[in-house]
Amino acid sequence: MSENMGNKVSLELYRTQLLARYFEQRASDLFLENLVKGTNHLALGQEAVAAGFGVAMNKSDYTYCTYRGHTHTLVRGAPVAPMLGELMGRECGILGGKGGSMHLTSVEHGAMGSYAIIGAQLCIALGSAWSAQYLGTDQVTTVFFGDGTTNIGTFHEALNMAAVWKLPVVFVCENNLYMEYTPIGKVTAVEHPGADRASAYGLDSIIVDGNDADAVYHAAQDAYARARAGDGPSLIECKTYRHQGHSRADPGKYRPKEEVEAWFARDPISMYRLRMMENGFTDEDLTEMETEIQNTIDEATEVAKLSPVPSLDIIDKDVWADGGSAWRN
Repeated sequence: MSENMGNKVSLELYRTQLLARYFEQRASDLFLENLVKGTNHLALGQEAVAAGFGVAMNKSDYTYCTYRGHTHTLVRGAPVAPMLGELMGRECGILGGKGGSMHLTSVEHGAMGSYAIIGAQLCIALGSAWSAQYLGTDQVTTVFFGDGTTNIGTFHEALNMAAVWKLPVVFVCENNLYMEYTPIGKVTAVEHPGADRASAYGLDSIIVDGNDADAVYHAAQDAYARARAGDGPSLIECKTYRHQGHSRADPGKYRPKEEVEAWFARDPISMYRLRMMENGFTDEDLTEMETEIQNTIDEATEVAKLSPVPSLDIIDKDVWADGGSAWRN
């Protein structure tokens, strides 16, 4: 690549968004080939949120996310082949093929789990935030959740406790306008389901363009600086949009055509690529990067496909925290 590639953060943000996009596209393809076990909840269109926070984090920080957690796990540095292998239920999977799409976890990379129960991760995330506060480290916990989560009890319980204890945790609402099939605006008393609730817990109302990786990155930096300084939690609402239905079983026909077209016109990858070129990056440079990342995905796919299905001998492994399955009273 040329020497005038510019800002390293911009490069990393674009690279991270591309990796997330190509991974999700491949996950979709593998599902259609009947190689992914169970369903897939893809974050196509929402990559700028994962990239912005992922690049802004320290390696020692913690991440918690939802069942739509492929990208949030990937941006923490989890390897691609084991990630794809996990989706396919293969031995090389990041959890040995036993967790699948909705439970991706890589503790060594600070990715503390994807949670299929709505809102479950919010209160669990307080544990790692409290541990960092207690031990005096500078680690910050980031917990991602959807707009629908803002209408359940754990959202309010977690925010209240985090604010009272001034925990180093950042709450990130990925508002993609729909709680599964229902428009969030139809069932919520406020316009901004995350940001409009912040004042109830003494927090600032922060709304970010979730399709703009730069905006997300800067909001994340501010929140992390606040947390590391001992000033407590932040709540950030990122406005974004998923390109597909809620899951691979959902064609998404309930969304108005005009709405879909308007959001597709604001695709985070396309917008960021244009910005990169306006800032001096060449088409040749960006194409080289895109090809490199696509090759990474292709190679990882073949590794995962060649991995065998795990043996039934491991069915009792890792049932409890000690790695075994024996019941303890």
